[in-house]
Amino acid sequence: MASNAGVGDGINKTLFTPQQIDQIAKYLVMNQRRERENLILPRSFTPTVIKSREEKTVEAMFESCPFKAMLSLVAGFVLGGGIGLFAASVTPTIPTPDKPQPTAREVLRELKVSTLSYGKNFATIGFMFSGVECAIESYRGKTDWKNGTYAGGITGGILGLRAGVKAGVVGAFGFAVFSFAIDYYMRH
Repeated sequence: MASNAGVGDGINKTLFTPQQIDQIAKYLVMNQRRERENLILPRSFTPTVIKSREEKTVEAMFESCPFKAMLSLVAGFVLGGGIGLFAASVTPTIPTPDKPQPTAREVLRELKVSTLSYGKNFATIGFMFSGVECAIESYRGKTDWKNGTYAGGITGGILGLRAGVKAGVVGAFGFAVFSFAIDYYMRH
C-alpha cells in the first residue's frame, strides 16, 4: 500500500514504498527498547515527576503486610505502655495496718509491670489485626469495610480461644462489631 501525493503537473509521485511504510509501522508499534507503562500524566501547574525504580521499591516495602504489621506492633506497644503507665499511676494504693505505705521502689516496679503488660497486650492485638487485615485486603484486592470486620472477627476469635470456644466466638463477634463501628465512623 503506497501513499501517493498528487503533484501540480498531473503525475502521481510515491512518497513511501510499501517496505518503508512497513518499517515505520514496525518502529511505531513494535519498538520494545523503550520502557512502557500505562501512565496518564495530567497537565497541572506543577511539574510531574515520574518515580524511579528505587522509589517504587521503597514504596512497595512500606506498603507491604510485614512492614505494616511490625509498625502496628511498635505503635501498639508504645500506646499500650502509655495507657498502662496512666492506669498504674491512678490506681489507688491505700495503706492498711497489715500493708504499710509502699516504698518508691515498689511503686516504680508496679508501674513497670503495668506498663509492660499493657504494652505487650496492645502490641499483640495491633500486630495480629494489622497483619490479618492487610492479608485479607491483598487477597480480596479491595479496600472497604469488610476487610476490617473480617480481620476483627479473626483476631477476636484467636484471642478469645485462649479462654475456650465460647469465649472465642464471643470475642470474634465483639471484635468484628467493634472494628465495623470504628471503620464506619472513620469513613463517614
